Amino acid sequence: MKKAGFISFLLAVTVVACKQHEQPSVKISGKPDTLVYTYKIIKERAADCGTKPDTSCSEANITYAVFGGHQALNDSIANRLLQTYQGDKPDKTLEMQAKSFVKGYMTDTLRQADSNKMIYTLETSARVVRQDSSLVTIQIDSYAFTGGAHGDTFTGFLNWNTGEDKKVALKDIFIPGYNEKFRVVAEKIFRTQEKLSDTSSLQNYFFKDAKFALNDNFLVTPVGIRFLYNEYEIKSYAEGQTELLIPYNKIKSLLRPQSVVNQYLK
Repeated sequence: MKKAGFISFLLAVTVVACKQHEQPSVKISGKPDTLVYTYKIIKERAADCGTKPDTSCSEANITYAVFGGHQALNDSIANRLLQTYQGDKPDKTLEMQAKSFVKGYMTDTLRQADSNKMIYTLETSARVVRQDSSLVTIQIDSYAFTGGAHGDTFTGFLNWNTGEDKKVALKDIFIPGYNEKFRVVAEKIFRTQEKLSDTSSLQNYFFKDAKFALNDNFLVTPVGIRFLYNEYEIKSYAEGQTELLIPYNKIKSLLRPQSVVNQYLK
């Protein structure tokens, strides 16, 4: 066989061999595992800001996640942000909230008489903490200062079932009648965390009737349900926020057979 012909033969064999080992093409269908989102920023500065830096200017800054094609989720995020700060009257949109906040600064007669040139600050955000094929978790943070000894801070959570397109409530995670058993487990963890005995009084906390209680401010995490009490909820402002993590291995018997936390159970 001539050299040129032999080379052509080898190339042909190589091409055939490669085609025999090619993987068949796979057509991807169905929904993606996670949702696509972007962050939107709304910013309003007071009319007297001029060229002053943000730190010396009264302004409202709102940053939040927007999910394309998921209106119910977007509406829930906007509503949670609107609830974190309410002026003289509730605002219908976040844009209106930002404008109303700055307007409140401009028309504040007490502020105008203040020789220290007090400034107003509103910082709110809704940021994605984690997401997977069935769950999106979002943290809501807010800081508002309109005078006084200190500003108002708040941290909250939104857990969203992407399959059912709705907010996740505790009743969606636990079996019926879970409440008291869950509360007992949570109180034991709380007392250990606070270095309290099983019989220590809770009079120094702001629980109703000095009885431990969970709130509805929780985040679904891969290791457990994380609760958060904001300032003034169970402790003074100076003592800050209080977090309480309830691991899944402590409450396994109380969990529904099918829920958004099943993926985290071992």
